[in-house]
Amino acid sequence: MSAHLQWMVVRNCSSFLLKRNNQTYSTARNSFRYNGLIHRKTVGVEPAPDGKGIVVVLKKRAGQRRLATSYVRVRIRRDARGSLRSLRHLISKNRYRRDLRMVRG
Repeated sequence: MSAHLQWMVVRNCSSFLLKRNNQTYSTARNSFRYNGLIHRKTVGVEPAPDGKGIVVVLKKRAGQRRLATSYVRVRIRRDARGSLRSLRHLISKNRYRRDLRMVRG
């Protein structure tokens, strides 16, 4: 199933949608670009449980129908600059979407 068709089905079903006074509000970004369920390649960055480094969550290409095993967690224990360099290298070399790269500030 294409990503656009999946987005048409999922877009009004989010756990972050709030309905108040006959209006629908979202507490998170609910858009096609940021939805991790419908795209084949997704990247997530979390802080490490002990506070040292980061954990990069990647979506596997195989087995996407089994949600429990469709994600891989990689821990990066470097300084801030080194972990950012590793993350950029990981995204560019594995040919992830260009819009996932951080904007230079």
